[in-house]
Amino acid sequence: MDAKGEKIFIFDTTLRDGEQSPGNSMNLDEKIRMARQLEKLGVDIIEAGFPVASEGDFQAVQQIAREIRGLQVCGLSRANLADLDRTWAAVAEAANPRIHTFLSASDIHLKYQLMKSREQVLKEAYAAVKHAAAFTKNVEFSPMDSTRSERTFLGEMVEAALEAGATTINIPDTVGYAMPEEYGELMAFLFKKIRGRAVLSAHCHNDLGLAVANSLAAVRSGARQVECTINGIGERAGNAALEEVVMALATRKDLLHHTTRIKTERIYQTSRLLSAITGIHVQPNKAIVGANAFAHESGIHQDGLIKEKLTYEIMTPQSVGIADSNLVLGKHSGRHAIADHLKKMGYNLSREEVTRIFARFKDLADVKKEIFDEDLEAIISEEMFRIEDKYKLVSLTVVSGNVAIPTATMEMEVDKQVIHDAGFGIGPVDATFAAIRKITKTNDALQQYAVNAITGGTDAQGEVTVQLKYNQHTVVGRGAHPDVLVASAKAYINALNRLDRLKAEVKKDGVEQKKIIL
Repeated sequence: MDAKGEKIFIFDTTLRDGEQSPGNSMNLDEKIRMARQLEKLGVDIIEAGFPVASEGDFQAVQQIAREIRGLQVCGLSRANLADLDRTWAAVAEAANPRIHTFLSASDIHLKYQLMKSREQVLKEAYAAVKHAAAFTKNVEFSPMDSTRSERTFLGEMVEAALEAGATTINIPDTVGYAMPEEYGELMAFLFKKIRGRAVLSAHCHNDLGLAVANSLAAVRSGARQVECTINGIGERAGNAALEEVVMALATRKDLLHHTTRIKTERIYQTSRLLSAITGIHVQPNKAIVGANAFAHESGIHQDGLIKEKLTYEIMTPQSVGIADSNLVLGKHSGRHAIADHLKKMGYNLSREEVTRIFARFKDLADVKKEIFDEDLEAIISEEMFRIEDKYKLVSLTVVSGNVAIPTATMEMEVDKQVIHDAGFGIGPVDATFAAIRKITKTNDALQQYAVNAITGGTDAQGEVTVQLKYNQHTVVGRGAHPDVLVASAKAYINALNRLDRLKAEVKKDGVEQKKIIL
């Protein structure tokens, strides 16, 4: 049943079932673009649409049939003769056209939706497939809601479709009801019934989050076609995700001994194109194509990946078209990951220096969700290139608003002695600087004050630059912190420390030449 090395046909229904989901509709040009990408991806069959649904859908299916030549182009049709005629008109010019027709098989649908007997739908299924087979030998039949159908009757419907000329029998889990073991057992039953007369196909919805698992269970039970969509889009909770099915087959060859013609390195590109067309992006933790699929923040995981990628990656990001893994620098990152990243940034630091940077990194990571290279540059600038400072910030509290005088309450170390005081100003920054001047007993002229965001996002660090003037000299202080007021205080204090060293240098040399100390 699960013969080794057999090919699995990938039937992509992104342009039909996928487009039916809210927010995923596409115009003609967008459908053509997507169809061309699916051809590059290597799918075997594109279900291009439902031609009878609208004139626009008919034109899209017809245009795709005319332009896309490297695969089968399929149109979906209800099981009535007029719909089948219209569907054939849409796909007739394809290099290899397919008609896919369907009719409900479950008693629930027969009673409440179709209001027909089993005998009636058996005759209609046979007649529909027979009519389609007069146009093409490539006919697919789906007994809708198969997984909630009575098994004996389902078998009779499949037999009727085979006798009428169907070459593919698709078994839809229309409402995502089946469990993998249950669906696999059903497919095994039908595989024995078909006895090689047609290709057995799986079409699974994701209402219980089992669409991919059910599709793989079907493959192990004899199915040789899987119907799926890019990013798993589709009715309600969506369909089986093409990228997950394909990469499961590619990754677990020890259990799933089959191949596809999918060019897996084009998967990510195809996913991104669909998101760009529909404006609907996949969730970050989406398997294979999500932003976090190859991102690692845990320190233990990062350490393992640095030593050997197989420790925490079962496939390479390059295999699906992503440039590389992403070691996310955050509060869970370990010292080894930071040391490795600093080395990649070009810093050959000692163990003690890395320890200092890592301590500052951890403090910042408690405030910011993700740390970027620019954040590390700011930490390095503050930590690695500073001499023992006379002034240090201990704490800062600022009260401001339109009903209170801006007040900054501050603790600082001055020559290792902690001093507490407050300052007032016309704004929170002015109050902060006033408090610093009181504590340090300095009053050097402020020449320039500038704020920049080091990185993007609402939690970006602010980088503040302060220029102080002393006689003919100018010193520049910098400070970085997610709180701009703290960054401002650090920048001002950094400038005072530089100014203090400048004054000592001038006093020692007895020279008053103009300098700018950066």
